[in-house]
Amino acid sequence: MIPAGSVIAAGAAIAALGFCAAVRAQEATPPDILVKNVMLEVADIIRNDKDIQSGDRKKVIALIETKVVPHFNFASMTASAVGNSWGKANPQQKARLTDEFRTLMVRTYASAIAIAAYKDQKLDFRPLRAKPTDTDVTVNVRVLQSGAAPVRIDYDMEKTARGWKVWDVRVADISLTANYRTEFANIVRDSGIDGLIKALEAKNKSGGRPATAATAEKKR
Repeated sequence: MIPAGSVIAAGAAIAALGFCAAVRAQEATPPDILVKNVMLEVADIIRNDKDIQSGDRKKVIALIETKVVPHFNFASMTASAVGNSWGKANPQQKARLTDEFRTLMVRTYASAIAIAAYKDQKLDFRPLRAKPTDTDVTVNVRVLQSGAAPVRIDYDMEKTARGWKVWDVRVADISLTANYRTEFANIVRDSGIDGLIKALEAKNKSGGRPATAATAEKKR
């Protein structure tokens, strides 16, 4: 599991990926420069927004929806999290899985951002190691925290027709999508793709710990 402190740091960093530039500008901006610009801008928004600092969840979610969500490829993230079972899902099931996983990520990082707003953090942007022709790159950032070891955050990004998109985030070398893979695989093994959809729906509705497919059935 990703340590709580690392999730908080990741939440703040991921939230900062919401730079509202036009698609043309996104395509022209190298991914590392895009991440740097975005992180600095959103970090400034958080520092100057008293509502976010006081834990206004609705405002935090609105920030994520408008600034962060457009820059993530949730279909690719969900496919990675579901793993081999993704190929067993039909188009409708894939759409529902993607929607539920998106909701899970938004709510997870809404909580992380609310806590991270209090943290005195500095960002160390590492040089991008990629060729100009590469369409799949990793952007490296270090979150420096007073009295704690730096947290390494790697953004795996792909170049699409709509600009650079994040398809995975690794915190201290632990993949966000891989972190869910075993849990999801166990649910699919026991209850199938529909069971996983129900479990995600139940978790998102409760906002609590992961629900099993059996628990989801009891709530229906």
